[in-house]
Amino acid sequence: MNTPMLILASASPRRAELLRQLGWAFQVVPSHLPEVQGEHLSAGEVAQINAYRKARAVSKKHPDLVTLGVDTVVALGTTIFGKPGTRAEAEEMLLALGGKTHIVATGVCLIHLRAHRQKSFVEQTEVSFRPLTLERVRQYHAAVDPLDKAGAYGIQEKGEWLVAAVAGSLSNVIGLPLERLEEEFAAFTRSLPPR
Repeated sequence: MNTPMLILASASPRRAELLRQLGWAFQVVPSHLPEVQGEHLSAGEVAQINAYRKARAVSKKHPDLVTLGVDTVVALGTTIFGKPGTRAEAEEMLLALGGKTHIVATGVCLIHLRAHRQKSFVEQTEVSFRPLTLERVRQYHAAVDPLDKAGAYGIQEKGEWLVAAVAGSLSNVIGLPLERLEEEFAAFTRSLPPR
């Protein structure tokens, strides 16, 4: 692929694996920034702000490369679920999501600092959960670590225990909307000066 080297500003092994599926060459450089949670912001806005902040922080160290910042949040109505801090909080999250349809919003930001180029977008997917009991939630959390996942679950890890239906991009629920990213990245890199 004749494109600029890509920096993934995320420590998520799931995002790295998804990028590998595209066959792209990239380097992982996590931003380690605390994530913003705003009560007055929508899920998409929170995800987009965090994606931008991550990409911006890392791009300052790699101004000649394309930096990809990503953030995923889960929202049920106006309640936004990030990563749980404790097992008890993780249980509360899943019990709240049980039997309902929630939104998974992933904010994506591409930055090439030297070329003064930036592109941001948000992808949203609807996920409907089966009704859940505390026993089922605890079984799930015994099998899958919830603490590094927005909404306390990973659809790619025993997601069939929880999920009844998905409307939209499945890779978005895992943490990176591959279909949209491929389109946006192609357009973004075409606008860059040749290396």
